[in-house]
Amino acid sequence: MVDGAKMEVGSEVDIKIARQKARKRMRVVCRRYKCLSNLKVPRSILNNSRSVSTFQTAVETAEKLVQPKNEQTFNDPFSIVSHEMSNLAKSIASLIGSGHPTLNRVSSYYFEAEGKNVRPLIVLLLSKCLSKIPLNERNRIQIDDYDVSNQPKFAGTPSEKSIAGKSINDSITPLSILHGINPRVILDPLSKPMDNLPEFDTVNGILPKQRRLAEIVEMIHTASLLHDDVIDLSDTRRGRPSGNIAFTNKMAVLAGDFLLGRASVAIARLRNPEVIELLSTTIANLVEGEFMQLKNTVLSSEDENTISVDDESKEIPKATGKVPTKQHEYSVSLPSEVDHETNVQAAFEYYLHKTYLKTASLMSKSSRAGAVLSGAQDDVIENCYEFGRNLGLCFQIVDDILDYTSSDNTFGKPSQADLKLGLATAPILFAWKEKPELGQLIARKFSEEGDVELARNAVLEFDGLEKTKKMAEEYRFKALENLRVLPDSDARNALEFLTNSILTRTK
Repeated sequence: MVDGAKMEVGSEVDIKIARQKARKRMRVVCRRYKCLSNLKVPRSILNNSRSVSTFQTAVETAEKLVQPKNEQTFNDPFSIVSHEMSNLAKSIASLIGSGHPTLNRVSSYYFEAEGKNVRPLIVLLLSKCLSKIPLNERNRIQIDDYDVSNQPKFAGTPSEKSIAGKSINDSITPLSILHGINPRVILDPLSKPMDNLPEFDTVNGILPKQRRLAEIVEMIHTASLLHDDVIDLSDTRRGRPSGNIAFTNKMAVLAGDFLLGRASVAIARLRNPEVIELLSTTIANLVEGEFMQLKNTVLSSEDENTISVDDESKEIPKATGKVPTKQHEYSVSLPSEVDHETNVQAAFEYYLHKTYLKTASLMSKSSRAGAVLSGAQDDVIENCYEFGRNLGLCFQIVDDILDYTSSDNTFGKPSQADLKLGLATAPILFAWKEKPELGQLIARKFSEEGDVELARNAVLEFDGLEKTKKMAEEYRFKALENLRVLPDSDARNALEFLTNSILTRTK
């Protein structure tokens, strides 16, 4: 039972017919936008500024694959993606319940608005692609009973003592300890069972842990939005007041922290050390990327004991040496040479690394986590990671273009804000490459009067937006190449369509 509605699975003939219809419908849509045979988006769409973005069309098509005939009957196996996406917010709400009504209200606020939900959609579609790989080619890890419903399993069944063999809805620690109270009935939001969809699981192979992974990813992303809106002093998000405006800065920050805490518990219950490591690292990546953004570029005029925040320069306490700290090797350092070309190259490296940490890290590591949970071999896992990385970079680079070109209403959040926040994104970096004197504006974060206007005009003069678009196209192409390692399927077609459509999105 799902929301009181009976689930019906048709005969094998019905399923075969439904599959054929699904493939035909996807091919018609994909052919329309040349997303499979031609990697270029139609010129009419690129050149017509009044045309409707295909991004939302791609998201809707990918969500559905085949839309159920009505909400009461799920008689098409492909509708599992539509079902999961349409119930995503409701499923997450069951994971984030607290004992305080206001905290519940704030932490669920962004899930009420219509968001793109691209990250969980990618996880679900990629999981569906991975399910097409034969089981004998998915033996990197043993898949347990709670991963695959009614499907052939690898030799052996996890014992009752096996942590990995327990359900994602079962707590590892007694609930009375987790909640700090011992009432007669403990209602643990993280122990509410997921929808039981054995028939769909059998046909589609999306694992329960992969479905939970999609929910976790959206929780982490939403927590970062709550924090970002406080940091960036935003006043709108998804077309309505941002969390900090609707509830105050303090409540928005606390709600973001709470979401991360709930997500961390759900991560632990996936009971896979590699996946726990991947997802936990994404949280640290988001914070590290935010600190990189505070500095803006590797060439910032600040020294290591001074930082500029909200147009104010603040001297920070010097390290005492009692707690030795060391910067890890995976970072962007100041170039030893000081010529213009080297400086620009270092600035681009800094920008792309920051973009990876803030946006692409969650997409890439969740894609890799989905592949790990499927038991796929190392080459498939690596390509899934690279797909998420290239897609995430493409997505954010297009976001940086839209910041220059979209209105507030279309974008759903304040547009043309990057320069006002002192951020040097790809468009201005391309302009700086042609006009070295822009380096002074970038170093001082466009803080002086007239800097923002000068930078914006330079972007137009030196085709910064067009060059940034070509950069996004390169990452789009790489992402499509990564998908080639997966078996041909409707889900892969949908991911290809979604990847292509990112270049034409308007929000």
